[in-house]
Parts: sequence; structure tokens; C-alpha cells
Amino acid sequence: MGGFYGLLQKEVLRFWRVVYQTIGAPVLATLLWMLVFSHVLGERVQVWGGLSYTEFLIPGLVMMAVLQNAFSNSSSSLIQSKIAGNIILMILPPITPLAFFAAYTSACVLRGLLVGAGVMAAGIWFEPSALPQSPHIVILFALLGGTMAGALGLVVGLWAEKFDQIGLFTNFIIMPLTFLSGVFYSISTLPPFWRTISQFNPFLYMIDGFRWGFYNQGDIPLLYSIIATTVMTAAVSWLAWYLVKIGYKMKT
Repeated sequence: MGGFYGLLQKEVLRFWRVVYQTIGAPVLATLLWMLVFSHVLGERVQVWGGLSYTEFLIPGLVMMAVLQNAFSNSSSSLIQSKIAGNIILMILPPITPLAFFAAYTSACVLRGLLVGAGVMAAGIWFEPSALPQSPHIVILFALLGGTMAGALGLVVGLWAEKFDQIGLFTNFIIMPLTFLSGVFYSISTLPPFWRTISQFNPFLYMIDGFRWGFYNQGDIPLLYSIIATTVMTAAVSWLAWYLVKIGYKMKT
């Protein structure tokens, strides 16, 4: 486990040394989304009965922050190591593929949770009634979602050869999937065709399940969200572990 702890410490220190950029900036950006949308749409958008739009918005923004920052942590770390040429220093020591994968994803989950906690704290200050009613559900989806996004970032970081490819994947896949996953609206308000299309978005189940932990209601049955999120996390985690195991683009 020495390799795991050493690599985990390296990854945590990497983002903690620029905490204002890796934690503070995402929290501020998410809060701006909250302020703008709650102010502009707060009295115009109707969601579930008895729930204000701001209350509906906060859990979605928290989970969106967790997903985006967990993905960014592993993908940016790997591409930096590959471009700098120091990734060889991480594959020469006797670190098992599982320890390598676990260290990277654990750091991703930690960063995602820190950003999410910051957004949640500010959101509760902004709307005191936005409190989790089922904290265990909130924790479950935060951990699963952070792990899945971190593992996906690991896959993309191994595949990419330059920063432009990371930006391409983030801007054309991660951002659209998170924004169109029910963060800012309930999919029950969509026409039937687009409601069906939305159910193929993997991030929908993570965000809707996370929101279940706050209000014990959602657009999708909780069990479906748990199963879908668990399966996706396991599949992406296996792929990331396998690519690390075979040294995909790590030795070139």
C-alpha cells in the first residue's frame, strides 16, 4: 500500500497547492450559476409541488460540480505528466495497476467532494431549507459519481496526447451531458420524445439520485438511479483499471 499512499499524497498535494484555482474558482463559478438562474427563473419555473426553484437547483449544481471537478482532476494530471515526461516516474516503481487506479480516483473524489461541499454550504446559506433528508443517499451518489467521473478522466487522460484533446472532450461531451441532465430543470416538463432521449444520459441518474437524498423525490425511481449509477461506475472503473494494467499510452 506504500505506492498507493505515496501517489495519493502526490495527487492531493498537486491540486491543494493551487487550492484557489482548483477549489475556490469552481465554487465561485457554480455560485454564479445559482445566483443568476435563481434570480432570473426563480418565480417563472415550476418544479415539484411545494418546492421552490432554488431548492430544486442547489442539489443539481452540487452534483454537477462534483462530476466536473472529479473528471478534471485526473484528466489534467495525467496529460500534464505525459507532456512533461515524468509519467515514467510513476510506472517504474512497483505500483500495482489497482493501486495506481485507486490513488488517482481517490484524489478525484476528494477534490469533487471539497468543491461540492463548498457549493452546498453556500447554497444552504442562500436557501436554508435545502437540507438533505436522506444523507446516506447523498453520500452514496456523491461517492459513486465522483468515482465514475474520476475514472472517466483517467481514461481520457491516458488517451489524450495534448491539452486540446482534453478540452475537446470536456467541452463537447462532459459539459453538454451535465447541463442536459436535469440540473436546471425537471425532465418531467419535457415533451415525451425529449424525455425519452434524456433517459440515455448517464449523468441524469447521478444528479436525480443525488436530488432524491435531499427531498425524497425525483424524476426517476431511486432504485433505477442506484442501479444505473453503480453499473456505469463499475464499467468505467474497469476500463480505466484495464488501460492502466496494459500501460495504454503510458510508455510512449
